[in-house]
Amino acid sequence: MANKALFDMDQEDARARYAALIKEIEKHDLLYHQQDSPEISDAAYDALRNELEALEKQYPELKTDQSPSAKVGAAPAKGFRKVRHKVPMLSLSNVFTEEEFFEFRERVLNFLNLDKDHDLEILAEPKVDGLSCSLRYENRQFVQAATRGDGYEGEDITENVKTITDVPKSLPKDAPDILEVRGEIYMRRGDFMALNQKQEEEGKQVFANPRNAAAGSVRQLNAEITKSRPIHLFGYALGEVSTPFAKTQKEIRDKLSAWGFSLPEPSYVGKGPKEALKYYTEIEKERSDLPYEIDGIVYKVNDLALQERLGFVSRAPRWATAHKFPAEKAVTVLKDIDIQVGRTGVLTPVARLEPISVGGVVVSNATLHNKDEIERKDIRIGDHVIIQRAGDVIPQVLGFVEEKRKKGAKKYIFPDHCPVCNSLAIREEGEVAVRCTGGLICDAQVVERLKHFISRNAFDIEGMGTKVIEAFWADGLIKAPADIFTLEKRDKNSLTPIRARDGWGEQSAKNLFESINARRDIELNRFIYALGIRQIGEATAKRLAASYGMLEALQSAMQAAQDHESEAYQDLLNIEDIGPSVADDLIGFFAEPHNIDVLNDLTAELSIKPYDAPDMEDSPVAGKTVVFTGTLETLSRAEAKAKAESLGAKVAGSVSKKTDYVVAGADAGSKLKKAKELGVNVLSEQEWIDLISV
Repeated sequence: MANKALFDMDQEDARARYAALIKEIEKHDLLYHQQDSPEISDAAYDALRNELEALEKQYPELKTDQSPSAKVGAAPAKGFRKVRHKVPMLSLSNVFTEEEFFEFRERVLNFLNLDKDHDLEILAEPKVDGLSCSLRYENRQFVQAATRGDGYEGEDITENVKTITDVPKSLPKDAPDILEVRGEIYMRRGDFMALNQKQEEEGKQVFANPRNAAAGSVRQLNAEITKSRPIHLFGYALGEVSTPFAKTQKEIRDKLSAWGFSLPEPSYVGKGPKEALKYYTEIEKERSDLPYEIDGIVYKVNDLALQERLGFVSRAPRWATAHKFPAEKAVTVLKDIDIQVGRTGVLTPVARLEPISVGGVVVSNATLHNKDEIERKDIRIGDHVIIQRAGDVIPQVLGFVEEKRKKGAKKYIFPDHCPVCNSLAIREEGEVAVRCTGGLICDAQVVERLKHFISRNAFDIEGMGTKVIEAFWADGLIKAPADIFTLEKRDKNSLTPIRARDGWGEQSAKNLFESINARRDIELNRFIYALGIRQIGEATAKRLAASYGMLEALQSAMQAAQDHESEAYQDLLNIEDIGPSVADDLIGFFAEPHNIDVLNDLTAELSIKPYDAPDMEDSPVAGKTVVFTGTLETLSRAEAKAKAESLGAKVAGSVSKKTDYVVAGADAGSKLKKAKELGVNVLSEQEWIDLISV
């Protein structure tokens, strides 16, 4: 279960805690997925995600603010050809306690509208700590291998994977014509120790753990290096398949085994949740005896038809989750408290710690969240503090060791001025967060907004990362987003061109300009997200793009929506997940003259593509606006909404004259009444099912 302190906070307190996690998670994504040199363990990283998702669950509005919970991995590294996955390679949600496992099972049953005592069959298997990859077979011949990458695009590692001896190069006649096998490349403990000893003797890099060694071995530009390393592969899941060949996850495992793939063992199939948890406990005890590293257990709904109904949410399937093994606690010294300023001006305290190893991971920093958190825990500089890297908050300062506190230790005084621009830092009535009032005169806020603008799920400009933005800002080369797109023109007339800067050259400058120019065409939803509007994240940006179609229409509607009695304002509130708070932030952005200048400067440099709705020619509800009300009997509300959106429909939260269908279940109330008043087409649950089944 998430830290109970999360549920004692208001929205702004939660936002302050939430903002500090985002930068940390994105940093570790790059270290783990691109550089194979993570600074924290998988358990620690997953727990960072767990805190983020717990906050989003309790405070849903946070998910619209640069949420990494919708992302998977990191963009492919340079040097490898990119491969677009036919079926996205998504990640897994995590649970850390028995209670959370029961909550996962309850969510599945609720989504499927099944009784809580339903005998839901679960398959469980060890979660191998390795590098995820996808193997593609065409006409039963191995043709391509790719890393997960960002879940949608990975790196081509075909030649390297060909050197792995337990990867089948061809499949039997009963295999489908097209088959993608998802699996994990790993290194056994004994092989890892022998490799490290050899590396050390030869004066080469020593790997931190078997996962790093496996990933570093397979992501080599020279396949001969990969061939010399003792790596293996487990297969356990599917991507694209031309012809279905199984009805259960267990049957998939059996077929993969028959076709020559090794699988993580021992596995379990059963219907009782207590039996599944017993399997978890047994594997945890046997963990150290296994020849390879695992960091938990994966539970999957065994029935593939139910998996199909459950589908996916954000970055993970609804039908599977990973039950992680617990991490450790340790005591270290709090050396100092630094204050970081985010792009919305929130001052977030960060604990600087005497480095200490917790579960094999060196910890030197931890978030302290906000002013109230420091006061509540009475944490003081010089204290011996208890650090936890586990499911709730990672890394988290749990408290201090009272008997080791030095006499005269002074309480920490939270700053009342911004440490970056020295503007007054205030805490508005009803808020927990302390904010810098400097706005755009505060370098930290402007730089953070620029970093967000070029981030992976926004403009994603290769070669222009955090360090480049900071350096170009400091030198006055980039002060606003549009400056990025005028950089090449200005550089040609500069007395100090970029190619002359330290660490740059003719080719690197050319590569940067090419990357920038490649992003002059951008989808509307990515553009909206890149603007960094408070509370507008990827999911909301996509809904706005789908609702308004073009930037001009969005801008015009937001100007009209300044009148809260207007039809434009009601249309905005009618968009799923947009309430008054989000609407006010959005309207406020388009009402600020400075922001309009930013938009005008950008549109002069860019081609912003109108929203391209998915091709739903065969869908009877594509483009239709649907409202669900009352209690549904056959479908859960969540499944009904997910199915409607998958068919190209827009799911709204309220009824208006623009609503096409109201699906009314039992005990429907005011929405049904309003639909009848407006003459909106009202369908029963069965009529809706019949309509979408055509």
